[in-house]
Amino acid sequence: MTTDRQTDTALDPMFLHRWSPRAFDGSVMSAEDLRTILDAGRWAPSSFNYQPWRFLYTTRDDAANWDRFLDLLIPFNAVWAKDASALLFILSEMTMGAPDKPSHSHSFDAGAAWAAIALQAHLLGYHAHGMVGIDMEKTRTELAIPDGFRIEAAVAIGRMGDPANLPEKLQAREQPSDRKPLEELAYPGNFRN
Repeated sequence: MTTDRQTDTALDPMFLHRWSPRAFDGSVMSAEDLRTILDAGRWAPSSFNYQPWRFLYTTRDDAANWDRFLDLLIPFNAVWAKDASALLFILSEMTMGAPDKPSHSHSFDAGAAWAAIALQAHLLGYHAHGMVGIDMEKTRTELAIPDGFRIEAAVAIGRMGDPANLPEKLQAREQPSDRKPLEELAYPGNFRN
């Protein structure tokens, strides 16, 4: 699906065409494509090059983990994410290697990794949909996530499917969303309301 999103800058069209659908086609993703997508996250910038992110993942052909990961999503997300090709959880280490060295930027850095993952997925013909609608406590326990790591989000990745396969209430929402005008988000000087 192409979008009619527009901007008045010289922005690369990749940014306008990347969006987060919920309708996936249920196809299997190659290990090579998944590795490339995760590698994009690995190369994201981070404070002091600490790279606080971790990616826990499964693919739909992974019988040992697929249903387990899917069960960590809230029902609203599980109903459509079940047709994705891969599911991953993005974590960030909240300290820089020691409890007395807190990281102010761990979530910011993990967000940079997520953006890289989403863009690389798009370049390979996939779509990535990030979500925080997950059972945080259950995810921490089920995936054995240590206390020093924050669960940032889950991500469903796959090739676009038919929106008619979504629950009716989601079908109308299955289109790229617009963005606020740049002037509402970026200000010269002080913050403005």
